[in-house]
Amino acid sequence: MSRHFLVRRTLARVLLRLSRWRTAGQVPSRGILVGAPHTSNWDWVLTMLLAWDSSVQIRLLVKKEFFRGPLGPILRSTGAVALDRTDPAVTIARLLADAEVDESFLLGIAAEGTRSKTDYWKSGFYRISQKTGIPVTLAYLDRPSRTVGWGPTFALSGDVTADMDRIREFYADKHGIRPELTTEPRLREEDKESG
Repeated sequence: MSRHFLVRRTLARVLLRLSRWRTAGQVPSRGILVGAPHTSNWDWVLTMLLAWDSSVQIRLLVKKEFFRGPLGPILRSTGAVALDRTDPAVTIARLLADAEVDESFLLGIAAEGTRSKTDYWKSGFYRISQKTGIPVTLAYLDRPSRTVGWGPTFALSGDVTADMDRIREFYADKHGIRPELTTEPRLREEDKESG
């Protein structure tokens, strides 16, 4: 392990211990990491501590507005990727190209897309996984148990409702920092399938 990762892992473990949070699970070598519930800006901090504790670098999609000012260099140094929500195609195309050649490709996506409660998750994680063949890993944080971790990793079947049922089952007992802002795991595509 490089000195860089060793320093980050040590820092993460100290900060997690001080904040009384713990990590759980095993990170895959490649994956589309779906992070939920996403209800607070602290989710990003806990996700970075989880990645550092696991000695991995995640490309974490973050809306481009956060890259303005002094936060920009900090975000870039942690592997964050600026996403223009009005035109995400350019960013996604670049990431898909990276996925073809990077053996340790880990892309983190907050599928809720916002810290506010909405009706649906964003389906980007699903489309990227289907296009690349890279499996999905369900990452999570759970405030009651003060746990941030890696859940199951699996290939999507293409049956959107069945896949989302599996995802809903996993997240059913996970509660974010502000649980009232949690969006149930549901894609618009499910309504199209049933309609």
